Amino acid sequence: MPEEGVTLSPNANLLTTKEVISISSLFVRLGVTKIRFTGGEPLIQKDLKDIIKSVSQLKGLHTIGMTTNGLVLYRQIKELKDAGLNALNISLDSLIPAKFEFIARIKGLNKVMKSIDAALEVGFDPVKINCVVMKGINDDELVSFVKLTEHKNLDVRFIEYSPFGGNNWKDNKMVPYMELISKIKAEFPELQRLKDLPNDTSKAYKVPGFKGQIGFISSMTENFCGSCNRLRITADGNLKVCLFGTEEISLRDALRQNMSEDAILNMISSAVLSKKKQHAGMFNLSKMKNRPMILIGG
Repeated sequence: MPEEGVTLSPNANLLTTKEVISISSLFVRLGVTKIRFTGGEPLIQKDLKDIIKSVSQLKGLHTIGMTTNGLVLYRQIKELKDAGLNALNISLDSLIPAKFEFIARIKGLNKVMKSIDAALEVGFDPVKINCVVMKGINDDELVSFVKLTEHKNLDVRFIEYSPFGGNNWKDNKMVPYMELISKIKAEFPELQRLKDLPNDTSKAYKVPGFKGQIGFISSMTENFCGSCNRLRITADGNLKVCLFGTEEISLRDALRQNMSEDAILNMISSAVLSKKKQHAGMFNLSKMKNRPMILIGG
């Protein structure tokens, strides 16, 4: 969240529940097998459970995921799982209460930890933890995060700090993933490399004997654009084929103009085919005007 906050979109500009389900159906028709609900914060969507239940009935869809800040997740996790949610990421950048509040701009570390345990208890296997590492802020907590995986089936993913609107990105705050590995190996020299799946964004590692694992998402220093198969739909219905790109296509407008499904499918296919080989690099990205991450979804 940018320090100055963001301007909220009028409700009329946001996708309706029916439009979310319609767009989900179109992408599944094109072969998408995994849909993830992100944010901002997806749990402020009052009918999220009903959306998940409807989307879970789409034939060919295998995975329904969600990325959340975890602050209120523990209250709803069982209902969401029963509705069809079967993959979970929780954003957590610090295990120190004061530092958590500084980064997240809200208190509640204890609630996030409660949500992590609640998710494990109802059967999420694993629970993924997204940790954006920033030099001089939370890069001294790497070992503490790794230790979370000792007795719990967690997949802690350390993410290189990336430039987005409003996050005051500076390259000297970004810690390259190889430096992260070196710091962790100083404490856990036996750290093992695991085999990644073809479209994984995270480079997976494990401390032998630990129940969970860790990973590194090297968006800046070693991008994975060539194997990236992710697409994003913003809350106001725009398709982004690259998280770091500025090009957007309005599927909301296409639906509201009563375009045929085939015409919209062609729009989506054309956008995907125009996806660039790789992003512009961190220094060029820092000069581009992109939405704040809270308005894109991660």
